Amino acid sequence: MALLLGFLLLLELCWDTSALGPLSSTKGSDGLEFELPATNYETKDSYQAGPISVLFQIVQVFLRVVQPHPFPEDILRKILQKKFDFSTDYDKPENVVLTLKIIYYEIGIIICAVLGLLFVILMPLVGFCFGLCRCCNKCGGEMHQRQKKNGAFLRKYFTVSLLVICIFISVGIIYGFVANHHLRTRIEKTRKLAESNLKDLRTLLIGTPAQINYVLSQYTSTKEKAFSDLDNIKSLLGGGIHDQLRPKVIPVLDDIKAMAESIKETREALLNVNNTLKELKMSTAQLNTSLSDVKRNLEQSLNDPMCSVPPVATTCNNIRMSLGQLDDNTNLGQLPSLDKQIDNINNVLQTDLSSLVQKGYKSFNDIPEMVQNQTTDIISDVKRTLNSLGSDIENMSEQIPIQDKLSDFIGYINDTETYIHRNLPTLEEYDSYRWLGGLIVCCLLTLIVVFYYLGLMCGTFGYDRHATPTRRGCVSNTGGIFLMVGVGISFLFCWILMTIVVLTFVIGGNMEKLVCEPYQNRKLFQILDTPYLLNENWKYYLSGMVLNKPDINLTFEQVYSDCKENKGIYSTLKLENTYNISEHLNIQEHSRNLSNDFKNMNVNIDNIVLLDAAGRKNLMDFSSSGVDTIDYNVYLAEMGKTPTKVNLLSFADDLDTKANNLPQGSLKQSLKNNAQNLKTIHHGQVMPLEQSMKYGKARSTINQSIKELQHKSSGLRVKVANILSSLDSAQDFLQTRISSVIVKESSKYGNMIIGYFEHYLQWVKISITEQIAACKPVATALDSAVDVFLCSYIIDPMNLFWFGIGKATIFLLPAIIFAVKLAKYYRRMDSEDVYDDMENGNIGFHRHHSTQTV
Repeated sequence: MALLLGFLLLLELCWDTSALGPLSSTKGSDGLEFELPATNYETKDSYQAGPISVLFQIVQVFLRVVQPHPFPEDILRKILQKKFDFSTDYDKPENVVLTLKIIYYEIGIIICAVLGLLFVILMPLVGFCFGLCRCCNKCGGEMHQRQKKNGAFLRKYFTVSLLVICIFISVGIIYGFVANHHLRTRIEKTRKLAESNLKDLRTLLIGTPAQINYVLSQYTSTKEKAFSDLDNIKSLLGGGIHDQLRPKVIPVLDDIKAMAESIKETREALLNVNNTLKELKMSTAQLNTSLSDVKRNLEQSLNDPMCSVPPVATTCNNIRMSLGQLDDNTNLGQLPSLDKQIDNINNVLQTDLSSLVQKGYKSFNDIPEMVQNQTTDIISDVKRTLNSLGSDIENMSEQIPIQDKLSDFIGYINDTETYIHRNLPTLEEYDSYRWLGGLIVCCLLTLIVVFYYLGLMCGTFGYDRHATPTRRGCVSNTGGIFLMVGVGISFLFCWILMTIVVLTFVIGGNMEKLVCEPYQNRKLFQILDTPYLLNENWKYYLSGMVLNKPDINLTFEQVYSDCKENKGIYSTLKLENTYNISEHLNIQEHSRNLSNDFKNMNVNIDNIVLLDAAGRKNLMDFSSSGVDTIDYNVYLAEMGKTPTKVNLLSFADDLDTKANNLPQGSLKQSLKNNAQNLKTIHHGQVMPLEQSMKYGKARSTINQSIKELQHKSSGLRVKVANILSSLDSAQDFLQTRISSVIVKESSKYGNMIIGYFEHYLQWVKISITEQIAACKPVATALDSAVDVFLCSYIIDPMNLFWFGIGKATIFLLPAIIFAVKLAKYYRRMDSEDVYDDMENGNIGFHRHHSTQTV
């Protein structure tokens, strides 16, 4: 019952208090992170006995052999229910049956205890009779040794047997010394263990209010985050609406903006091509004039009479036939002018399409500002709701019933600590007496076994096989005396040792089987959890004591298991039956209130015009400007031709060569002059024109401009039609679908704000129900009291002590027998057998010297 009361006190601690739990972290997708402050406790939740645990396990195996029966649950239940009382009605059949069950369960221990008691009773009696017998020169008391043929073998056999028995006794003595010392050192650590547990319990008590306040104070961080997002509604809600519309609107505006730039670039390209063409046409006309002049001069020169002379005539005919090559190779003059298209583009550019597009951009980008201006009142209402919610949460700390009894229980902890400090010295003093008694017991056994060892050593090393029994040496005789002294001390004290063994065995064995083992496998809790066991009016005693509701299934085993797993007191003791945190933290109700505020949000975004009628007309005028009807390939083909049909330098060199073959005269000189003119034309007009048309920067510029115009004008009407179609689609989307986008983004924004508080309130609920007041220190304190202090500190070494001392004491019985037998072979006898060899055999006689009995 003392164990039960202690356990109930610890559970009362759980009920009246809450604890600092382990590190708890909750991080949501919104970026809010909440952590409970971590607290480190000093007391370890597990105990390791060290190498001596192997010896403890040996004793436990022995106890399981002695008492293999399972834990007597039914017997204990009836005892706790007071249905078994020896004082009255002991002869009832059910009481007789129960008594037989107890005897059956305890039969192993009873048998061992009875054997021990027989040992205690018989050993002094046997020792007394043995002493009287030896005084009468019986039982080996006569100092005469009969000579036997197997005497040497018997001596060796007795020596080895006694040595082995002494070794077993020594092992038992070592167990006794180790257990006695271990128990003393563990008792010395009891103060530290108690202080550590009390400190942890005090930390558990003191830290809880601060932790609860910390959890509730985190509402400020949540509210600040929400207020920040409410103040930033322009970018969050307005920006969200803007981002939803962007994929539909921005590409259209970008296309119109690009088309406005394209119109300007088209005009520049047209001007560049048109101006370059005019310059090339002028240069080509001048070249044609120069070539015509040279051609006319050559024709006149070939009319010279010398051309009729047969040798010269052939040359003149060849020159005359090649004059057709002195012509212009291009048709630049026939290319149409671009002035009309340029005039059309200039008319288009009179409307500033870029500024119209910028107006569309501005109208669209003003959506966040419009949202902010239209939601000012709603944001104020939401903030008032959040402030009201904060007041409710602040008042909750006063409603939690755990803190009401903290001050009383802190006083109980202080009283307990005072009681321990006041009585622990008495315990340590009594333990010193126990330790001294245990030491005396171990030393007494050590003294006996030392006499045996000395007897064996002196007898073995002092024995002379050639010496007769009456002439044995002093050392051998001393060995025999040591053995008999050991026998005498054994008879004097072995019954006292066995008495101690029986008492400690009965107590320690039953404590191990009835307390320690069932506590470790939790069957002891199952006994306490039996309905109507501890109180016949309560189905569950713990729920009746803690909650005043005995029908709630709250068990000792469940509470201990939950505390062992460091769960919170709220869920461990099922405190929702007295204070339902879910009702006070009604997440759905608070979310509904905030949701109603956001449902009243009315954002109206209209009159967004991406491009007005003037901009549309501007695009149509550009598509009909005619730039897409120009054959740009003709311009590129003409720009790729050479200015002349023949290379003028080659033609002039050939003409000069032919002139050199002519006789001196005006014809030859005229041809040479025309050849020189052609070279001049080539260097002065053809080469610059070639640089412009084929190799120079002008050609690169005009080709680039033509290709640019070709690219921009390709499918121009289709491009403009597609842009206008996309514009109409985007404008229609803004007029018909923007309301659904606003509703969707408003709901998303509201859910984000509500989500902060749902996340926070959910964390508060989890923290209070599962994490705050984590009761592991309570389970640790209970383990320290029962499993560590009672079982590991006291019962285990006590059991090891009786196991070792009992083993040594039991082996004293065969040791006495072998020591008495062996002493005959070591001690000096008063008489001996003498043998004479006769014809028919050995005939001996008994010679007496003196009479001595021990």
